[in-house]
Amino acid sequence: MTRIDLAVNVRHETSGKAVPTSIIWEDGRVFDIDKVMDIRKAASLKGGGIGTRYICKICGKTVIIFNDNGLWFLER
Repeated sequence: MTRIDLAVNVRHETSGKAVPTSIIWEDGRVFDIDKVMDIRKAASLKGGGIGTRYICKICGKTVIIFNDNGLWFLER
């Protein structure tokens, strides 16, 4: 299992939904999330754990990030 732990900036909506707005990479670089295309409960097959999966567009690439009880990570 390989996962990269991330710091994530999140917008909390009045409905209670948490929407990530940018990720902060291991070296401190910040990448804005251009679009969140899908949000759903899912298991991380590579990183382990069950949480919320976010399919996002970042710099023109599709990136999948997970939130597992407040811990954000990316599968490698």
